[in-house]
Order: sequence, then structure tokens, then C-alpha cells
Amino acid sequence: MYQDKTLTCRECGNEFLFTASEQEFYASKGFENEPLRCPDCRAARKAQRNSRGGYGRQPREMYTVTCARCGKPAEIPFRPVSSRPVYCKDCYQPAKSRW
Repeated sequence: MYQDKTLTCRECGNEFLFTASEQEFYASKGFENEPLRCPDCRAARKAQRNSRGGYGRQPREMYTVTCARCGKPAEIPFRPVSSRPVYCKDCYQPAKSRW
């Protein structure tokens, strides 16, 4: 049903093969468009996104708090509220199982 196609990468201009098995995979995932970039350029873009914290987002701001149970410092990805206890990673799992 599918046949190998030669496509041109819009990033680097090199030709690359869009194999029949790749086409079948794309169809099974519901993708309607053919890839615009060669595998090397796709990998480079993915690496670039990952180094920036993903899709252009800035890395999350981390807050340093004192664990309500053991008193050790901990970093959390949300602004703490003074009326609620915050736990370090070691104390959080046992506390979570009681909820």
C-alpha cells in the first residue's frame, strides 16, 4: 500500500527517505502530513527544545523551603503557602500514603 518516497528537508535542503514503514506508522498515529525535516534536523530541533526546558518554555522557578516533618531544606516547583505543610522528597511519599 505504501511506497518509499524521497523528500527534501526544509531545514538543511538535503533529500531523505520517507519509508513505507514510516508512512504506515504516521498513518496509525493519525498524522496527515509528511515530515518536513530529515531525521538529523528533527533530532537537532528536539535537542534544542529539551535544552531550553521544552517548547520554548523557561525552566521552572524552584523555591527553597524547610520540610515540615524532618526540618531539612527542600526545593519545590511551586510557591509555598504558609498555612500548608510542605515536605521534602523523603518525607512526602510516606505522608502521601496516609491521604
